Amino acid sequence: MDADAVSALGIAVRAAAGLLFLEAALGKLAHGARFEGVVANYRILPEPLVGVTARLLPPFELALAVALLASPLLGGLAPWPALGGAGLLAVFAAAMGANLARGRSEIDCGCGRGGLRQPLSWGRVGRNLVLAGLLLATVPLGGASAAAWLVGLAAGAGLFVLDYALACLGALGPRRAAGGAR
Repeated sequence: MDADAVSALGIAVRAAAGLLFLEAALGKLAHGARFEGVVANYRILPEPLVGVTARLLPPFELALAVALLASPLLGGLAPWPALGGAGLLAVFAAAMGANLARGRSEIDCGCGRGGLRQPLSWGRVGRNLVLAGLLLATVPLGGASAAAWLVGLAAGAGLFVLDYALACLGALGPRRAAGGAR
């Protein structure tokens, strides 16, 4: 695989993750009081840290989104946005996994998806870990041509739309078979 193709793949991963963090940050900022309740529902942080975390996480995600989306424009793929994104996704996966292990799957994941209530699932944990791993794989990548940047950005936007569509379907919840008992 040539260098431009590898760069385009790295940019696609960063663009998808950047759009994911952007959407999450904007959703959390729009529903700050509700998000504080989501953080509390995880029952992981001591009570004094719940409000602080709920207030600091959205601006951090917003900064991370901008850095992930802008890094190809800055003459190369700086490693820190990918490292920060991978770390944050791993923390989210661990928090979800801890609650799932305690049998608490019905709490909202807090992803900030346009008001969609999304219960925790091992699939969501896996998605976060896969994306974290893909972000880590972009750390050693260097600069990219304009063509690689455009292809990568388009592919990343497509991946984000696919992820959003799957989240919308997942938020619908299980459906009963047609004609079955209601």
